Amino acid sequence: MPLSSKPIPPRDRLIVALDLPTHEAAKRLVEALEDEVTFYKIGLELFMAGDYFGLIDWLQRRGKRIFADLKFYDIPATVERAVRALSKTGVRFATVHGDRAIMEAAARGKEGALQVLAVTVLTSLDDEALREMGYREGMETLVLQRARQAREAGLDGVIASGLEARSIRETVGETPLIVSPGVRPEGTPSNDQKRIVTVEQAFRNGVDHIVVGRPIRDAADPKAAATAIQKTITELFAR
Repeated sequence: MPLSSKPIPPRDRLIVALDLPTHEAAKRLVEALEDEVTFYKIGLELFMAGDYFGLIDWLQRRGKRIFADLKFYDIPATVERAVRALSKTGVRFATVHGDRAIMEAAARGKEGALQVLAVTVLTSLDDEALREMGYREGMETLVLQRARQAREAGLDGVIASGLEARSIRETVGETPLIVSPGVRPEGTPSNDQKRIVTVEQAFRNGVDHIVVGRPIRDAADPKAAATAIQKTITELFAR
């Protein structure tokens, strides 16, 4: 599978997850990473920790791109209005979780530069977990079904494990974005992620962006950990 050909600067392909309990802790990590990271994901934990949109403004003033990972899931009319409101903040990526009607509503609501991505299957789940949740399809079947729905609904791409990225590319083509969490550099623990890939595996399977949290956040030297990942990405896309 060829690497992503989208005109994305290599340094923007790494998204660091600010999965931290307070905005102060998030800001300290951003400041420690300095210019090594240009793109940050802020999700539900920080949403509940205070002035979420103030944190977005703080990051944007420092030239950072924002992925608002709120996984909108509600009746379609509410999702449409929520996405439209988020569009006005300058956030680059947002996530939606649900069926085709919810995806279509999110597509109607997005404006400007906002790109909306459908969650396929969380990378903390495996086939056994799906069976316990009542899904009869296997993992890949369900992921591909949701990727097709996202494309047909008019969304910009999907959130998916790098394990399924190759099949997604073969199913929906090169245009949709694939953003992959559950990425672990060689030698780092998987934690609660069950479907993981390395940085190189993810991009070789057709991923456009990777999301990395704990391997950077919990490293003895977070900046050095981010630098190592950026070096791998730069070398891959320079070949």
